[in-house]
Amino acid sequence: MHIVHIASELAPVAKVGGLADVLLGLSREQSWKGHDVDIIIPKYDCSDSNEIRDLNIEHKDLMSFYQGEWFHNTIWIGWVENLKVYFVDPHHPRHFFNRGCFYGCDDDIERYLYFSRTAMEFLFKKQIQPDIIHLHDWQTSVISPLYYEMYYPMGYKKPKTILTIHNIEHQGKCAVENLDNIGLDGKSLLKPDKLQDPFYPKSINLLKGGIVYSNYVTTVSPNYAKEVMSPQGGRGLESTLIANSNKFTGILNGIDYSYWNPEIDRYLPNHYSSREMPANKKDRDTLDRKAYLKKLLREELLLSEDHKPIVGCVTRLVPQKGIEMIKHALKYTLEKGGQFVLLGSGPIPSINQEFHSLKNQYADHPDVNLTLHHQEELAHMIYAGSDLFIVPSLFEPCGLTQMIALKYGAIPIVRKTGGLADTIFDVDYSEKPFEERNGYTFDFPDNVGIESALKRAIDCWFHDPDKWRKLMINGMKIDFSWNLPSNQYIDIYQKLITPPSS
Repeated sequence: MHIVHIASELAPVAKVGGLADVLLGLSREQSWKGHDVDIIIPKYDCSDSNEIRDLNIEHKDLMSFYQGEWFHNTIWIGWVENLKVYFVDPHHPRHFFNRGCFYGCDDDIERYLYFSRTAMEFLFKKQIQPDIIHLHDWQTSVISPLYYEMYYPMGYKKPKTILTIHNIEHQGKCAVENLDNIGLDGKSLLKPDKLQDPFYPKSINLLKGGIVYSNYVTTVSPNYAKEVMSPQGGRGLESTLIANSNKFTGILNGIDYSYWNPEIDRYLPNHYSSREMPANKKDRDTLDRKAYLKKLLREELLLSEDHKPIVGCVTRLVPQKGIEMIKHALKYTLEKGGQFVLLGSGPIPSINQEFHSLKNQYADHPDVNLTLHHQEELAHMIYAGSDLFIVPSLFEPCGLTQMIALKYGAIPIVRKTGGLADTIFDVDYSEKPFEERNGYTFDFPDNVGIESALKRAIDCWFHDPDKWRKLMINGMKIDFSWNLPSNQYIDIYQKLITPPSS
């Protein structure tokens, strides 16, 4: 099967959040299973070109339409983690992807509409005819309307389209003229059963267009699929999803165990697993080696060497992630005799300022370290060196950090929402057998809620080490690889391309 993924991010070349990791992990798993997988992303000037192998020009002078004119584009081809990737490089006078950033420009809508039209022009003019075109989030969701309104009538008819919603909060709301700019008839699409925004009837909703026009729609966890079909979770698109529920499902994201795995992690100075070594071996059991990484983490971050649990947090500092609860967890952890380590950064100046103030406040504290710019090696060390790991999200479509924490033997403390509810089962209150319990959860997103879970976790760490060790092993043994979800996607693809039996 030939699959083309079109997206705005791809790890490790152009990464902002989980979308980049998902695209890499899913594409790589599909490729390993024998499918022909291509990826199309923008060629950002801030991409990490060191992660691209054999970068060459594939199409020197691809013409693409925008605002009544045709503009030149270069399509580059390179290999990222053994995946073929096409990079769209516009020669438009507005330099859409030469901004020194991935997102956050005033004209993000126009940037990704231009990219979407150019990606389709490339597939059409090169006559690349995949079985599946897989789109991701609002940035590329307009490709489904483009395909069926423009390219399908011109004879480009083989592919089926599928859209994955990674976060329904961001929908790509814009004006009718924005669609006109890429050659669509915006006025004809401003209809309730097409791209008309449910809250602003004079506006276009790109994500809605992807839902309506795609042959299938997924989101990134089963529980989030339920939440987005409610008024609270759907952000206005719940009725559209309900109307299209026959082609909508939630598939839990996986994580890449070739990258996130304490047994082989390239960033760790020593490795460990949940396995117990035989008693007659000189080696200590491998799980005990985690304690050495905790010691190294403390040395690196200048934390005191005391018998205390480390509470870790690796997150984007945006409101979705529960900013007030993170700040409260820091103070409460210290009250309960623990240490707190945060690695976080974000695009919102006011939130950044709050955390820089906290960093200054705790600058010389022996039990606190706040690092406010991303460091990949430190992220791996925090997972490996932490005892507990907090994810107090207000909402969380899937979440990858809690699954990574489990693999590293750091017990997650999470709010029971979205994919967090699909992956973390409370050690004290879950109805599952003890062997399937793997963390601590709370329901209401406030300080009382996170305190209730943190208290139980820290008390267990201090007073019941045998139970804690069993809980660590439970989590480390769970398989959250891409094997199962990739099969679920392939099954959907297969059904889409299989002609109905007569």
